[in-house]
Amino acid sequence: MNATSPLSARTLVPLRSPDTVMAQLREHFGEHGVISGDDGSWSVVFDIGTATASRQGGGIAFSVEARDDTSLAYLQWSVAEHVCEFAPGETPEIAWDGGTQPGAPLPYFREMRVLRATQVTPAMRRLTLGGEKLDRFAHDGLHVRLLLAPKPGITPVWPVMAADGRQAWPDGERPVARVYTIRRIDVEAGEVDIDFVLHEGDEMPGAVFGRDARAGDVVGMTGPGGGTLPPAPHHLFFGDETALPAISRMLEELPEKARASAFIEIADPSERQELALRPGIELEWLSREGRPAGTTTLLADRLRALDPGHWQAGTYVWAGCEQTAARSIRSFLKSERRMPRQQYLVAAYWRRGQAGEVED
Repeated sequence: MNATSPLSARTLVPLRSPDTVMAQLREHFGEHGVISGDDGSWSVVFDIGTATASRQGGGIAFSVEARDDTSLAYLQWSVAEHVCEFAPGETPEIAWDGGTQPGAPLPYFREMRVLRATQVTPAMRRLTLGGEKLDRFAHDGLHVRLLLAPKPGITPVWPVMAADGRQAWPDGERPVARVYTIRRIDVEAGEVDIDFVLHEGDEMPGAVFGRDARAGDVVGMTGPGGGTLPPAPHHLFFGDETALPAISRMLEELPEKARASAFIEIADPSERQELALRPGIELEWLSREGRPAGTTTLLADRLRALDPGHWQAGTYVWAGCEQTAARSIRSFLKSERRMPRQQYLVAAYWRRGQAGEVED
C-alpha cells in the first residue's frame, strides 16, 4: 500500500441527541489520542490512524483513515461501539462506506494451528502457532485474543465484519475468548509463541487449552491490541506470572541503552526463566513460597520499598497482576506518588476466584 494513500471509510449516523454524543465522544477519545477542533467538528489522531466527526443535519458524520485494513477496522469498531454506548435507548443505524465489506472475514482475524509445545517451567507451557500473513501482528500491540472451542470436540464459528464495523457471528457455537501476549513472532516463518500459565481447574478454558493442545489443533486469533510502551528514561515493571510474557517481551524490545527494573512474582524458584537482559536492566524475582496466587502483597510491598534511585523524573511504571494487587499499585502511584496518569499503566490481568477477562 502506498504510504501516502491511507485507507478510509465514512458514515452518517442519525441520532436523537447528536450534540450530547459528540461531546461524550470527544471527551473519551481525547483520553486516548490528540484532539483538535471544537464541539461541532473535531478530529482525533491515534497511533493507528485518525477519526473525524462533524455535526450534520440530525446526526454525526464520521470518517476514519488508517495505513492498513486492521487499523481501519479497529477505528470503525471503536466509533460504532462508543456511539452506541453514548446513545442509550437508541439503536443507531451505522453503515460504512469503505473498509471491509459486511460478512467478509475480519482483517484482524487469523485461523491458527498448533505446531508444537514446549514446557518452559513446571507451570508455564509455550505453544507455537502457525498462520498466514502475520506481519500486522508484529507492531502496534503486544496482545491478541485467542478464540477457543467452548467444549472439546466442538468446532466454533469465526466472527465476520458487521455493517456497523463491529463483529458479527454466524449461526453456530461461538468460541471462548482469552487475551494473551505474543511472546515471540516470526513473520517470515508464519509463527507466534504464546505462553500459558497452567492454572489448576477445568473451568479455565485458556489453561486447559494450553495444557492439552496438540499439533494440528485449530484456534482463532484476533489482534494485535494493547498498544506499545512509551519512551521513558527509566521503566519500572511489576507483574505476576500472568504478566511475565508481556514483561519479558517488553524488556527484550527496549532501546539498546534503555534502563529498566523488573519485579516479577512467581510461585517458587522453579518458575524462574532465563531472560535476555542487556546492561542497564535489573530483574528481581519475588517468590510466594507456596502461598496461593493472588493472596500476597509482594508486588505492592516491593513498589513501596523502592529506593529513591528508581524514581527519576519521567519514570514510567507498567504493572500487570491480580485485580486486588493492581488496585493497590494504582492507588499508590496515584495518591501517594502523585504520578501523572500518562506515566503509568496498571492492568488487572485476572481476579482470584473468577475465570475470564477482568474489567478494572
